[in-house]
Amino acid sequence: MRKLILSALTAAGLFASSGAALAAGGGEPLMKPGFSWDGFFGRYDQAELKRGFEVFNQVCSNCHGLRLVAYRNLSAVGLTADQIKDVAAAREVADAPNDEGIVSMRAGRASDKYINPFPNDKAAAAANGGALPPDLSLMAKARVGGPNYIYSLMLGFKEEAPHGVVIPEGKYYNTYFPGNAIGMPPQLMEDLITYSDGTKASPEQLARDVTAFLNWAAEPELNERKSMGLKVMIFLAVFTALLYALKRQIWKNLH
Repeated sequence: MRKLILSALTAAGLFASSGAALAAGGGEPLMKPGFSWDGFFGRYDQAELKRGFEVFNQVCSNCHGLRLVAYRNLSAVGLTADQIKDVAAAREVADAPNDEGIVSMRAGRASDKYINPFPNDKAAAAANGGALPPDLSLMAKARVGGPNYIYSLMLGFKEEAPHGVVIPEGKYYNTYFPGNAIGMPPQLMEDLITYSDGTKASPEQLARDVTAFLNWAAEPELNERKSMGLKVMIFLAVFTALLYALKRQIWKNLH
């Protein structure tokens, strides 16, 4: 019973809103587009997750890692076994040393974690103007506002900073980034990629889909946890009703 109650409380936490309404950097209210997994009965939309993976794989993964997600886990977002093999094999990773201690490179496998685009942090920083691109595995949990922050950040770039705001050379103005000066240039533009399902790739659609994918990466068990929480709550409601009926029956006999 204790485990069931704890599961219910854990699931109930998922039904709460995704975090503070203000961006961490400047007080600008975050955009709240609303997501499929919001609310008591919210769930991930697999088509949305698959599109989000396409955005991540074709755009974000050129700089960012996803070290906590294994390629084989991508079956949950709608990829087939063959597609997963192809995605994994598109990158190389250092193999285990042979009998002579020599390390060679091999193609990625489905069992590998998502292969980082850079061999090490120094190489990543050197390729990005000295700034280390963060791993995105837990980004939806690591930032205030969660998915709303990610969505807002992706759409928060402005060609010109407001009057009086100085952005250092090599940086870009973003309404929602802490301090407003971000090293990452604007990433999303009209028809940046071609979705496999034919969905129009507007910046808003791209931002929504990649946000969904990154939220899944951080909480892949969300659907199962919500389902378990709902079942536990139903059980507790029925159990409470039975106890109440039993109490009434007992007191009725006493009188």
